[in-house]
Amino acid sequence: MFYIALAVAFSVTVSVLLKLARRASVDVVQAIATNYIVAAALSFVLLAPSLPALQAPGAPLVPLTLLGVLLPAVFVILAWSVQRAGIVRTDVAQRLSLFLPLIAAFVVFGDVLSVHKGAGIALGVVAVVCVLWKRGTQRADDGMGGWLLPLGVFVGFGVIDILFKRVALAGAPFASALLASFLLAAVLCWVAVAYRALARIAPLSWRSIGFGVALGVANFANILFYVRGHQAVPDQPSLVFSAMNIGVVVLGTLVGTLAFRERLNRINVAGIVLALAAIAIIATV
Repeated sequence: MFYIALAVAFSVTVSVLLKLARRASVDVVQAIATNYIVAAALSFVLLAPSLPALQAPGAPLVPLTLLGVLLPAVFVILAWSVQRAGIVRTDVAQRLSLFLPLIAAFVVFGDVLSVHKGAGIALGVVAVVCVLWKRGTQRADDGMGGWLLPLGVFVGFGVIDILFKRVALAGAPFASALLASFLLAAVLCWVAVAYRALARIAPLSWRSIGFGVALGVANFANILFYVRGHQAVPDQPSLVFSAMNIGVVVLGTLVGTLAFRERLNRINVAGIVLALAAIAIIATV
């Protein structure tokens, strides 16, 4: 489980970096754009993807293109959510997004809905509502920071997972699909960076680029060690799955509440407990 512990640590590190970005006067778009260059380079060197596999007839170009667009867009939403809704609620929303591809498995991919799976999904939906719950409207942006941004994280990462499954079903190797998605995301991000720089909205900043390098290393390390965890115990995927998701929820909650003093109401806490239970139920399917 050493690899999973590292994957959990780097996943929460990404959230911490995004939380600190505003305090460090970092332009998030530039940081995310740099992140994808670093992640693509590390993918090419460490995962040794087969690029010709993506040129074969029937290659899933549409899902890959959508991934290239959605990855940076959802990453920006993730950054905003961490800054405004907090690490705890954002990390839980991201982990609960696994229930969307699970629902898609029944609706789109022809899987059979069992009582066990149905109970896990139902519990997960209740957990999402509880985690996003926020009392009062003391600030004008409570809608954004309170529930809309975490909801965007939940839906965005769920759709990304579904697209990766579509790519996998089409026979594209994971490493190749990951590299292609990172490269397209990097191109689109840098187009946005160039436009914002030329329009004098956000001049290029070495601080933001350097921050993006750290973000890219943490982002890729999270993926790499999660994959290595599955490779280390190939006969126990549910163990890896549950350890990763529960680990991120627990560590994210500890870091958010202790290091950044994020406040949770009783319903939010109940939602976190329900999220852990839902993940545990799905992991035993």
